[in-house]
Amino acid sequence: MPHIAHGPRIAVVGGGIGGLAVAGFLRRAGLTAGVHEQASVFAEVGAGLVAAPNAVRLLRRLGVLERFLRRAVALDWGWELRRWADGSVLSVERLTGVCERLYGERTYVVHRADLLDALRSAVPDEWIRLGARCTSVDETARGGVLLGFADGSAEEADVVIGADGVHSVVRGALTEPAPPRYSGVCAFRTLVPAAAAPEFARRPAHTIWLGPGRHFVHYPVGGGRAVNVVAFAPAGDYTDESWSATAGVEEFRAEFAGWDPRVTDLIAAGGTPGRWALLDREPLRRWSRGGITLLGDAAHPMFPFFAQGAAQAVEDAAVLARCLADAPDDPEQALKRYESARLARTTRLQQVSHARRDVNHLPDGPEQRARDATFADADPLVGNGWIYGYDPEKALA
Repeated sequence: MPHIAHGPRIAVVGGGIGGLAVAGFLRRAGLTAGVHEQASVFAEVGAGLVAAPNAVRLLRRLGVLERFLRRAVALDWGWELRRWADGSVLSVERLTGVCERLYGERTYVVHRADLLDALRSAVPDEWIRLGARCTSVDETARGGVLLGFADGSAEEADVVIGADGVHSVVRGALTEPAPPRYSGVCAFRTLVPAAAAPEFARRPAHTIWLGPGRHFVHYPVGGGRAVNVVAFAPAGDYTDESWSATAGVEEFRAEFAGWDPRVTDLIAAGGTPGRWALLDREPLRRWSRGGITLLGDAAHPMFPFFAQGAAQAVEDAAVLARCLADAPDDPEQALKRYESARLARTTRLQQVSHARRDVNHLPDGPEQRARDATFADADPLVGNGWIYGYDPEKALA
């Protein structure tokens, strides 16, 4: 693994958003790392995501914002909440100008692959090892960490960063394995080519339709070339958490039978939808020990109802790199400082994301009407300033 004379040997397990972001921030801080990604190629997996000002601020700092903006779509129209049955607008929040004034950056939507492409541009090719599936993590007698891989190879490092997602192998070396709880909710996702999407779905808006037990989200991605659709519905006995699992278009459409035809027409215009179960995991009370730590979904998987999963991984990356750069000769202390700086914030976001499910899925009735009435008065952009105004440099200072 390449490393500078005075820096620790750092191994990142996982080449997703968090893994590439931390490698990029480490490079910016003058440290080096090896990134071990189990996939043999960087493929266009996943779907759309939101990049709020707290994430965009860090993409700018990393020097990849220009590349990110090639395919990102600015939410000029803003956030929009609609009623399931007839599409009546419950609230609209215009973001243009306001986001910049409050937080110094705009809010964007983007395909996950396009964000990965931007982050990868900050990491030298020679740092990345593809087809490297980590199978074991063991602390050595000398205070290092030995990684074992499926191909029989091994590598020793001073610092191991587990950025390997919800099924993290690295997490298993730190915590007692606890099976996730069944949430009872599953997600569907599909991409609709812009040419097949109705005009209202192509607007630069993040639209959420709220209904009993379900909600339905759409926004443009890929520079406006496609519309990302993601929807949440009761899972029944479905428990597959794989991103590669699929469902039938008619199955997806049937879940939203009786909804505004614009919803079911958009479903029909998409390709074969992906489908996965949302599994529930308790926040960890700690995620570092010795020279091993976690980042992103490996540390704090959260329901996607605040659209902060990717942003929190990028925040983790910026904080962790800064902590390691500040104490390159004492990585164990650096990891403790990192965990201390991040634990309360990510736990709070896990909790509010969890609670949002129940708010979004109220059955029609007095509670739902009271909820809808609050939307007209609320200003989530201001009310969630603790999310969007966060700056790792200030948090660490």
